[in-house]
Amino acid sequence: MFSIPSLKLSLQKAAQGICATIALGVCLASTTVEAQQLAFPGAEGFGRFATGGRGGSVYHVTNLNDKGEGSFRDAVSKPSRIVVFDVTGVIKITDKIAAASKITIAGQTAPGQGIVVYGNGVSFSDSTIVRYMRFRGSINMPRGACTVVADDCKDVIFDHVSIEWGRWDNLHIKNSSNITLQYCLVGEAIDPQRFGALFENPTNVTVHHCLWIDNQSRNPKGKAGLEYVNNVVYNWGVNGFVGGHSAAVHTQDIINNYFIAGPNSGHAFIGMFSATDKVYHKGNYVDMNKDGKLNGRLTVDSDFVKRGLTMLPRSTYKANVKAESATEAYQKVLAEAGASLSRDAVDTRIIGYLRSLGKLGIIFKSEVDAGGQPELPVAQKLADTNGNGIPDKWESTHLSDTANLADTSKVGKDGYTLIEKYVNELAKIR
Repeated sequence: MFSIPSLKLSLQKAAQGICATIALGVCLASTTVEAQQLAFPGAEGFGRFATGGRGGSVYHVTNLNDKGEGSFRDAVSKPSRIVVFDVTGVIKITDKIAAASKITIAGQTAPGQGIVVYGNGVSFSDSTIVRYMRFRGSINMPRGACTVVADDCKDVIFDHVSIEWGRWDNLHIKNSSNITLQYCLVGEAIDPQRFGALFENPTNVTVHHCLWIDNQSRNPKGKAGLEYVNNVVYNWGVNGFVGGHSAAVHTQDIINNYFIAGPNSGHAFIGMFSATDKVYHKGNYVDMNKDGKLNGRLTVDSDFVKRGLTMLPRSTYKANVKAESATEAYQKVLAEAGASLSRDAVDTRIIGYLRSLGKLGIIFKSEVDAGGQPELPVAQKLADTNGNGIPDKWESTHLSDTANLADTSKVGKDGYTLIEKYVNELAKIR
């Protein structure tokens, strides 16, 4: 029979064992989470773990042709590729492009002002990373066409991407999950709808530090499980952010965004909600006076409640986005949104509208009315003697062992391949 002291000691040891087991489980769980590799340093939100073409082959886009060897269409036609650009300019496409899965599109590798894919839409698949690209539709697309589509896919991140001139919506995301849009520019949708984006029943979608500009409505339409953080909506027409307003339940976290009226803006900076929209809001500002100054007011519960939605007392999504104030977000969006390493004439014009803070901006009927798509200045690519996607200069300054430079797709100890290290660094230094 146990004595009282020995019984206490046994119970203490058992408790310590249970605690140790729990602690180990927590530690292992934390390790598992932390072990997931970011798409690239700075990736946030639900799509932050997209793998893209990591470990696959490097494909060089060597011309601006619509199709054929060395074209962008050919580059994204097969999975497990990292796409780099040896050219700058406008890729004019006639038919829609359907990209394969497991693709990384490194637009930051293009020399000069980068790349524009113009004339029709591009659709994307699972496990995709797209950075520093411009996708622009055209009035010559079919009436119901969107510029960028990410339907029925998972694990996708768009970073510093300009999406413009869609006929139905600029952007369409349907039945997808784990999607991030960060530092993107979604603007100047054209006839017949002139809408920003339709999120149709995706789950786990993060939209942060994006500019929604010169769209009639749907900035975006949040028929989704969505966290919407640190965005700027400028010069909406009928509505800014739009709820799901459907029979299904949709949850939207709307946090620290800035809504700024422009010349075409009505008063509905948010609208078209129903009771099935479950909304949490915090730290949002709206500036309606169009006086050329950023001097909006903090939104209040009544701004949202009167729209017919259901208010939530707390945030429901936590996808690792570091939020800042709406005013700070405005400054960052002004500097960073879209393919901003070197903005082209179209994006520069659009950013000028935002900078005017209510004085400038227009919702166009076609890209022709907006001035059309200009050519980009010619620029020379950096020398890449062995064709591995990494310029000779970078190799000579960063690598001490150059004996096996062709093996750029081998994953290193930090979780990135050699080509990824180059393109990730390039996004910071240009």
